[in-house]
Amino acid sequence: MTIRLYNTLTRQKDALVPGDPNRVTMYVCGPTVYGRAHIGNARPAVVFDVLRRLLRHEYCADHVVYARNITDIDDKIIAKAAAEAVPIETITQRFEDFYLADMGALGVQPPDIAPHATTSIPAMVAMIAGLIDKGHAYAKDGHVLFDVAAFPDYGRLSRRPLDEMIAGARVEVAPYKRGPADFVLWKPSSDEQPGWDSPWGRGRPGWHIECSAMIAESFGETVDIHGGGLDLQFPHHENELAQSACAHGGAPLARIWMHNGFLSMGSTKMSKSLGNVVGVDDLLAAGWSGDVLRLALLSAHYRQPLEWTDELLEQIRARLERWQRRIGAFEPGTRAPPHPALVAALADDLNTPAALAALAETESDVATLLGSLAFLGLPGFGPGAASAPAETTAIVAIGGDSRDMADWIAARADARKRKDFAESDRIRDELAAKGIVLEDGPGGTTWRRA
Repeated sequence: MTIRLYNTLTRQKDALVPGDPNRVTMYVCGPTVYGRAHIGNARPAVVFDVLRRLLRHEYCADHVVYARNITDIDDKIIAKAAAEAVPIETITQRFEDFYLADMGALGVQPPDIAPHATTSIPAMVAMIAGLIDKGHAYAKDGHVLFDVAAFPDYGRLSRRPLDEMIAGARVEVAPYKRGPADFVLWKPSSDEQPGWDSPWGRGRPGWHIECSAMIAESFGETVDIHGGGLDLQFPHHENELAQSACAHGGAPLARIWMHNGFLSMGSTKMSKSLGNVVGVDDLLAAGWSGDVLRLALLSAHYRQPLEWTDELLEQIRARLERWQRRIGAFEPGTRAPPHPALVAALADDLNTPAALAALAETESDVATLLGSLAFLGLPGFGPGAASAPAETTAIVAIGGDSRDMADWIAARADARKRKDFAESDRIRDELAAKGIVLEDGPGGTTWRRA
């Protein structure tokens, strides 16, 4: 099976051709840990978790290596630590733990490698020194900056004019910069700020150098897939591409660049800076299950925008409840492999809407349905979870006659077989009056509480 993924660099779907099929590598930009993750932050975590599952299906789990970094040094982290009068490690560990718990509730598996910026400082210093030696960076006033003019291909990923990129990024104007687009690789730290020794004085890294150095540490010069949110395309990934190519003699940082689209609330992109966010923890506390949240995030194609509404969540919950009723008391351990059409849809640039459409056509095949839901990573449908969530038995009294729901369904089916539709309707209506809804489908009649 050929996996084809939309490559932001080439603007087309490219076949995934790993540099080494025995070690397929993927690096995704992870969180900056200074606050709780909102549901928009969860979209790349879920999307690339699905891709990782697909890669393992195709190449074998032992041949896939997935890294997702933790940015644990940042001005916002420093400010929060100062406000609480605690070391930055107190802040970063707290919110990394929250992040892992929130993503775990959505069925996101931990990465194989979780590099942290603060433990990769030596690699960053070495890469910066190499860029200076090669004439692609310069030191000034305790800062080190990448010289954008020394890299003619700058802008390949974004494909926008340099002046437009500069305006869009609201770049800092500073006396130590040669050009307005030059970006910081290293900056000085005051006595009150965290810092590390370097050839340019005590300081800390700029954001962009972190991922380039951590990719080189984890995988070497080139990674097969590099992913993240659309907001990272410029300037973060553009800068990563430039500095890594210059550091490694022109070697590409990634064979395929992938970017997921934004979540919105109304007409506005979900953003902490705008204040229009809803936390994963808040959604879970409000009673939305991890299955509902994960499937809602997968309901639109990952490259397309997704409007986040209660109506969407209600639709997803109803769909999941219908599937759960189909599964009923299905015997765990006998699930089938995922539906081939679902796998084929995911192999076509993670086309999750097509994958979910394939599921709708296999609802009567419970073993395949369960295997497919587990393949998508829904936490409530994983191994050992087949029979637990469904309510399959209940004693209900109608007209003084108490029967198990299975017996009422059988009695109604018998009435319909005898064409006694008045009795069939009576059973249905009296059950409805007691909050029991019957649903007829290709696989028979199921029930749920209203």
